[in-house]
Amino acid sequence: MIENKIVYGSEIAKEVKLNIQTSVNELKAAGKRVPHLVVLFVGNDVGSTSYVKGKENDCNEVGFIQTTHRYDDTVSEEELLNKIEALNKDPQVDGILVQLPLPKHVNENKVLFSIDPNKDVDGFHPFNVGKMLIQEETFLPCTPKGVMYILSKLGYSDLSGLKVVVIGRSNIVGKPMGQLLLNQHATVTICHSRTSNLADEVRGADIVVAAVGIPKFVQADWIKEGAIVIDVGVNRDENNKLCGDVDTQACLEKVKYITPVPKGVGPMTRAMLLENTLQSYQKREGL
Repeated sequence: MIENKIVYGSEIAKEVKLNIQTSVNELKAAGKRVPHLVVLFVGNDVGSTSYVKGKENDCNEVGFIQTTHRYDDTVSEEELLNKIEALNKDPQVDGILVQLPLPKHVNENKVLFSIDPNKDVDGFHPFNVGKMLIQEETFLPCTPKGVMYILSKLGYSDLSGLKVVVIGRSNIVGKPMGQLLLNQHATVTICHSRTSNLADEVRGADIVVAAVGIPKFVQADWIKEGAIVIDVGVNRDENNKLCGDVDTQACLEKVKYITPVPKGVGPMTRAMLLENTLQSYQKREGL
């Protein structure tokens, strides 16, 4: 899991998937149905195609049923809403995921909010976001949930007394990330493109979560000695190689732990999607 300060989320994700696979095998042995995840995929975006393929492979690996409905990018909003309504009513479906981004003519929020909150395994529905805020059990957004899982594996389940800086304020990562950290008693600062003296803010952090979407944006001289750095970014560098938001090699000398890109947070995001789907299944089946 850890090699020369580098924390491989891909190794932690293997453990999570193995546990889920064990649960599914037990269901099969008992003659029960297995969890079913449905993905709605619009268009042919290269990055999205890769993500969806990864989700399909993960489901196959743990023994879930997985169905992907593919649509041209000319699909109407009404057709997507009708499909989601049918999936909401289907007792054999445990999780519904709409792969983003959607075409401009489709209202993204309207589509996402039409998903039954009890099948919203991405954790994006306002109902689930609200429950997260008041610390009620719910589906947590997969990437922030994965980051918290990594921190817990490193021995940081209780973050009392620690200062955390989150760089990025998206609804998918930055905002829920800040809330989950607060829920574990961290003192949290959320920074973004309009933050003054961003480097100075980061220098005071015990933990840095970078989710800004700019290649190698976070520099070594921003990092406090002995800090933990979690890199959520997925970018391409000047050589078209995958990289994160952090200059990982430059920061290695200073950090206590750092997650790489690839093989860092990404695999944990997908593992948490599986965990959420199993959670949905268990609730629906009264397990």
